[in-house]
Amino acid sequence: MGVVLNIENGKREAASIKDLIDLTSADMGRVNKLILSKAGSDVEMIPEIANHLISSGGKRLRPMLTLASAQMFGYSGEGHVKLATSVEFMHTATLLHDDVVDESGMRRGKKTARMIWGNQASVLVGDFLLGQAFRMMVDVGSLEALDILSSAASIIAEGEVMQLAAAKNLETTEDEHFAVIKAKTAALFSAAAEVGPVIAQATRNDRAALRSYGMNLGLAFQLIDDALDYGGTSKDLGKNVGDDFREGKVTLPVILAYRRGTKAERSFWKRAIEDNVTDDAGLEKAIGLMTRHGAIADTIGRAGHFGEIARDALAPLEATPQKSALLDVIDFCISRVN
Repeated sequence: MGVVLNIENGKREAASIKDLIDLTSADMGRVNKLILSKAGSDVEMIPEIANHLISSGGKRLRPMLTLASAQMFGYSGEGHVKLATSVEFMHTATLLHDDVVDESGMRRGKKTARMIWGNQASVLVGDFLLGQAFRMMVDVGSLEALDILSSAASIIAEGEVMQLAAAKNLETTEDEHFAVIKAKTAALFSAAAEVGPVIAQATRNDRAALRSYGMNLGLAFQLIDDALDYGGTSKDLGKNVGDDFREGKVTLPVILAYRRGTKAERSFWKRAIEDNVTDDAGLEKAIGLMTRHGAIADTIGRAGHFGEIARDALAPLEATPQKSALLDVIDFCISRVN
């Protein structure tokens, strides 16, 4: 079930993050050890739940951004490993909380923690991981890095509440949706990229460049996820295709298809999203309407736009292997729709 998604032909189709992985592999080894150490607890359920998600095969893209952006400006201390681990714990905590709020059953091809241990345990272990993240930030001793990541934590929570308030609201505008994903997803990408140059004591302009890069990369990343839910595979998504539809999420493809549709088509969307009539036949129809109105293609187009802003943010910076690898990440994120 689904549609074939394509973007422009050419070199970007083969995009990968191999260079990023290679450049950060030694530091990521240390991050992974620290993750296992800091996820430990005498309370038996905490490491069980934390390791269930931590070991489930995520790319760890966000902590790699922190490591590469610190390397990019010649950082040689230990702080980037602790900050990268903090970033990954913040992300993991968000996933645990998200799955409870969204009542999700699958995450990265496995049952969600809430399906195994329950909602209360998932929320509390997410809180534990956030606490550990902040302890590591304090250990680093950079007030500016602590300010950036703690601000991101608040913004992410605001984004969650914004999404909850707008749930199933088909009158949501494109701008309102961008505000939600900027807070929910892009804020952590931005913080992850910015704290590297901060602890490397890079210039204010360099920090601003990485902050902008991360923000726009995060927006592109989330929009591609929105598109993949209606035309990707479970492997691409780390969850079941169509989950956004079944959960009644108003993402950009839905917003565009609803606004461009006929009166009868808008009635279908109201029945599906607001009344939760979301069977497989409904998903097929939804994909058909999105295809007819160019909603998926335009969502990918919006992602490409933010990807180019991210690329331009790095343009003035000195050429380094890390800069090249960060540019590859943009191509990789967008090429997931091929």
